Amino acid sequence: MTSYAEIQTAVQAIKLGASDYIAKPLNPEELLGKINELLPAAPSSDIVSREYVGNVYLEGQSLAATQLFQHVRLVAPTDLSVLITGSSGTGKEYIARRIHEQSTRAQAPFIAVDCGAIAKELAASEFFGHIKGSFTGAIDNKTGAFAAANGGTIFLDEIGNLTYEIQVQLLRALQERKIKPLGSNQEIPINIRLVSATNENLREAIGKGDFREDLYHRINEFTIRVPDLKERKEDLLLFANHFLDLANHELNKDIIGFDAETTRLFISYDWPGNLRQMKNVIRYATLLSSGRYITPAELPAEITELKPVKGVVSHLKDENYERTMIIQALQEAGNNKTKAAQLLGIDRKTLYNKLKAYRIE
Repeated sequence: MTSYAEIQTAVQAIKLGASDYIAKPLNPEELLGKINELLPAAPSSDIVSREYVGNVYLEGQSLAATQLFQHVRLVAPTDLSVLITGSSGTGKEYIARRIHEQSTRAQAPFIAVDCGAIAKELAASEFFGHIKGSFTGAIDNKTGAFAAANGGTIFLDEIGNLTYEIQVQLLRALQERKIKPLGSNQEIPINIRLVSATNENLREAIGKGDFREDLYHRINEFTIRVPDLKERKEDLLLFANHFLDLANHELNKDIIGFDAETTRLFISYDWPGNLRQMKNVIRYATLLSSGRYITPAELPAEITELKPVKGVVSHLKDENYERTMIIQALQEAGNNKTKAAQLLGIDRKTLYNKLKAYRIE
């Protein structure tokens, strides 16, 4: 277990036979997931079989998910630099790891760097390393993230947060495929695959002079946009049940699922915090719940005081599921079709057509 300030330790450990490393703070799910990857299949082990759900890649059934993972599968075997865009909480690092694991570099390191968390004065050292005595506080040699990722993939999260000076150094490293640690006169050749992510509009940042256009084209040989959760309504309950499994295991609970009203609230809510918010909401509700099902009573106010999202029904592809949502909306609205249509985010005429199509009295 290490932090970005101790990448050299991780590299040394791997050279000595370790299979991987985990960055601080420790995430028990990630730790058990990495252990599971190294163990032979052991379905009789409750710990392995229950926790493994935390590391299953849930692609989903929505059109947005299908397109997303089709792009992942297409670009992963190449060495193209990938820029992953999307709102906060959509799982951009998850996609970056998926690209790495499906690439020809899968057995080499995957090094993730949060560009928004690096202090300006330490950025060059974090990326390229330094030698002992190169600046105040440099009490030992340090291996930077680029050298640590040699042969594998380096993931630069929130790359739009880098200062202009560091952008220049990054561009030079990517163009020349060489780095020079601070205080050193020796250039080190690197062989890395770059995957970056941002929740900003880098084209706008270029227009404002905050991001270099030449660097943008260097990191953006292929773009993958991760859709918001509200664009993947068909996948919503798949993720909800997945996070419930994780919360049950983490909190030693045995909750079966969500009642009808909670399901309706989940479908109607627009989830501005995306998957990260949903995971937190379900963990919160699981902790509070004393029954077999999560009810609205356990949900935070942000969910129960929702405003319906337009087009909820129109995004649903499964007819049985859509029919269930319509019936639940009618029950919630006291069979008032105008109100039910508002809850579902469609106009009343569309609701009448669906009532006729599904033969709902």
